[in-house]
Amino acid sequence: MRVARGILGKLLVSTAGPRPLAGRIVEAEAYQGADDPAAHAFAGKTARNAVLFGPPGFAYVYFIYGMYFCLNVSCETDGTGGGVLFRAVEPLDSYAGLPGGIAEMRELRGLSATSPVALIASGPGRLCQAYGITRENTNGLDYTNPASPLRIEDDGYRVGKILATPRIGVRKAAERPLRFYLADSVFVSGKR
Repeated sequence: MRVARGILGKLLVSTAGPRPLAGRIVEAEAYQGADDPAAHAFAGKTARNAVLFGPPGFAYVYFIYGMYFCLNVSCETDGTGGGVLFRAVEPLDSYAGLPGGIAEMRELRGLSATSPVALIASGPGRLCQAYGITRENTNGLDYTNPASPLRIEDDGYRVGKILATPRIGVRKAAERPLRFYLADSVFVSGKR
């Protein structure tokens, strides 16, 4: 839970494409490993979920519903499974003084130039589309390495009120209040 709350307000930055893409993390969901039947780590370590078993700070990507990728960060000590799902970001129009982030994200999502910014990355599948994230190009990347094409960065932004609700889109242990989001954000997915 600490990591899910702690990454709110941080930047998710991709430098993998022609232009940097950045978004402020506004919603995240915790999955608590062996104690959480909704977690991918619940049944133990496999080749598919090995990233979740440490070390912390690495990208875990999975495919859902036969059509969407979902992005997570490993967050437990090495050898213990657990992660946090990125549910939504607020797209930023520039990063490090370079413009074009929102236009590029819209293009990656197949949206028109006039589509609402709130539709770009409000939801785990949309977020991955907006960043061009797939399991093949992202799984196992180190978010903490300055040379990594996908990073979590702290620009000093101070978050306001954080709310916790039950998780979205899971059947097992759905009632657990492990979804966290910035209360004042219009970029959050699902119900506020």
